[in-house]
Amino acid sequence: MADPMSVFQVAGRAMSAQLVRMNTTASNLANAGGTTGSAETAYKTMKPVFRTSFDAASGLSTVDVESIVTAGEAPTKVYDPNNPLADKDGNIYQAAVDESRELVDMMETARSYSNNVEVMNTAKQLTIDTLKLGR
Repeated sequence: MADPMSVFQVAGRAMSAQLVRMNTTASNLANAGGTTGSAETAYKTMKPVFRTSFDAASGLSTVDVESIVTAGEAPTKVYDPNNPLADKDGNIYQAAVDESRELVDMMETARSYSNNVEVMNTAKQLTIDTLKLGR
């Protein structure tokens, strides 16, 4: 039988999930405006898919990253026959990354991560204070 999850494990797993979310958002921002010669090879926005995990032994829930999927708009086709990446019709394809949405997502991710750090710090301080009672 598995040991029940502690609040440290719950917050740690949530922080790991937010780190994946931050990395995918950073990748999306880094590839914003990228161009290629075909719609198939154009960068597509990535998003993590989260799954809630419930631990019956402790009654606590946490989150895990189930997968990372491509999402968002189709690449933008731009007619630019002088571009060396242009296809036979003179089109290039730009990654359709909504930079404003990605920045908002990054801020939300940073707040969620920070909240979990605060949970861990509070739990640590409560544990220390409880141990001090036994002296």
